[in-house]
Amino acid sequence: MAVVIRLSRTGKRNSPLYRVTVADQRRWRDGKFLARVGWYNPRTDDKKSRINLDMPVIDEWIKKGAQPTETVAKLLKDYRAQTQA
Repeated sequence: MAVVIRLSRTGKRNSPLYRVTVADQRRWRDGKFLARVGWYNPRTDDKKSRINLDMPVIDEWIKKGAQPTETVAKLLKDYRAQTQA
């Protein structure tokens, strides 16, 4: 079973919100997931409240072999830079 960390879309039309989820790769985008590890709001102007991730849980899933998608990898990089600055 390949496990991925990816975005799941929620919110209204033209106002997207995304949940960062850990799911089986074969599941559909908004389907059943193993864990919800954060959220991403691309529409907010405040950079601090744009991304909220549970990094200890994400790091545990990555140690277990979960692969983040390209978009989630960029979000992780931005979030780590934001929290260290």
